[in-house]
Amino acid sequence: MTRSPRLRRLGQALAPLLFLGAASLIVAACAAAGPGASPGASGAPAPSPTPVLPLTPSQPSADPIAFLAFIFTPLFQALFILLAGFYKVTGDIGIAIVLLTIVIRVLLVPLYRQQLVSQRRMQLLQPELKELGKRYKGDRQRQMAAQQEIYRERGVNPLSGCLPLLLQMPLLYIMYQVIRDGLTNYNVNPMLNVFGVQLFSLNCPASPEFLDAAHQHVRACIETTVPWLLGINAGQPHVDAALLGVTSILALASAALQIVQTKMTLPATDPKNDDPSTRTQRQMLVILPAIFVFLANALPAGLYIYYIVSTLFGIAQQYLILGWGSMFPLFGWTPSFAANHTPRFPVAYPAPINPTRSAGAPAQITPADRAAAAARTVRPTSRGRQGRRGRRR
Repeated sequence: MTRSPRLRRLGQALAPLLFLGAASLIVAACAAAGPGASPGASGAPAPSPTPVLPLTPSQPSADPIAFLAFIFTPLFQALFILLAGFYKVTGDIGIAIVLLTIVIRVLLVPLYRQQLVSQRRMQLLQPELKELGKRYKGDRQRQMAAQQEIYRERGVNPLSGCLPLLLQMPLLYIMYQVIRDGLTNYNVNPMLNVFGVQLFSLNCPASPEFLDAAHQHVRACIETTVPWLLGINAGQPHVDAALLGVTSILALASAALQIVQTKMTLPATDPKNDDPSTRTQRQMLVILPAIFVFLANALPAGLYIYYIVSTLFGIAQQYLILGWGSMFPLFGWTPSFAANHTPRFPVAYPAPINPTRSAGAPAQITPADRAAAAARTVRPTSRGRQGRRGRRR
């Protein structure tokens, strides 16, 4: 379905801002836990929505946005080279995006595993942390100090689970740029040149070939049609007429999978767990799916392919480490395969550790010592000889 070019350009302009807003939310939640031109449709007179120059690495500039693009150019170029290489081998840009996504997620397996383990350990410690909240009610400073003490005793870093979340948004935005710019350019060969060495070349024209008399569209070097997705153009936004041209099946599928992934991360035993990491996951349960559903008219379809495959990979990894989480019961129904399910690689309860104490460092306090210290802080109901003796000089 054809949509208003002005509406599409507005959505493309808002996409980076929404990515930044979601990243800012993650930063705020984690802090609480620790101490080129865009493709579009032709319409009113406007600059050409497709580039008229070959795709080349960004150069440093005084413009903040251009300078930011320059900083991320090495990662952009590396991802695009992999994408172009897979496309050259397979001849299908959809399969190339799938293969690139799998490579990225395999490389990030240790990092995401650290995130999942850290989140699970934080969830297991919630009963103790809640007891501290009751014990030091009204004394925020002592409560935070006691929490940090427990983290040190159990070898848990509350911030270690935030790094993959912080990485997710920049990586998602870079993939957005790779797909948006790389799949709409008429000559991508300059981007395949590293330090003067042409790694390989694609069959790109030397000059742009315009598809219309108004010179509003150029023929892309990479064939962006995905036959196994009913001919969807991976380099352009896609909406389905059956959904009133508002969103697409790909967008709804990505949102549904994101909800499943987040539900599996939340603890099954205490769905109302309000630790900062869990609050972050609960907030992202709403924000990211909403972004992807309502920006289907602005984000290229290839980005949805990337996000769907990445989420499926994440679900499989979470299943092995966390199990089903709070995914079930679903509307009161729990399937037999989810009942009493034990993950393949379960996270053990963070038992106290006793590292060697350096000179001058405070001694490690056990939970029993902490309880005894709390009992000593209770003021006696009557004053005896000990109280009078305590006032003697």
